[in-house]
Amino acid sequence: MSRRLTGEERELWDRLRRSVRPLDRNVVEAPEGLRRPEPAKGRKPQRETAARPSASPPVAREPSLARLEDRTLRRLARGLSEVDARLDLHGMRQERAFSTLVSFLRRSQARGARLVLVITGKGFEGSDGRGVLRQAVPSWLSRPDFRDLVVGFGEAGRRHGGGGALYVQIRRRGVARPSRND
Repeated sequence: MSRRLTGEERELWDRLRRSVRPLDRNVVEAPEGLRRPEPAKGRKPQRETAARPSASPPVAREPSLARLEDRTLRRLARGLSEVDARLDLHGMRQERAFSTLVSFLRRSQARGARLVLVITGKGFEGSDGRGVLRQAVPSWLSRPDFRDLVVGFGEAGRRHGGGGALYVQIRRRGVARPSRND
């Protein structure tokens, strides 16, 4: 929704615009604690060497989330398959929405659900014009602590809310996550 600025607002906006200067992209200064010490005069700076491999095995990274299969998405879009459960987060604040989402996913997993629908709503606020929950829920689902619950997720089809909802594929209970070392 747009509205016109009043004369006073326009004047204030123009003054603000004139006071802003672009950053010099070539100059980047590290914070004080992160700066490297200057080499002593007459000495060459030490060349950085690659870190030696440690005796301990590397830490396994969390597997990336799986993309929902196209076949599954088509079946849902055509009404040939249904979601096992739905959660509507409309009107909730982030803290309540987060705890509700976690408990919903745990209950769904315990019941053996494979695919659930999480409705965030499209919203109208946020940094890029999207709703706060619409932005937050995908980032929550991508967190490593959700990997025991979530295999993957994707935007819902128009039939289920489109951009205002997500299909979430639930990990089967007791099934170990795949690791990158296997």
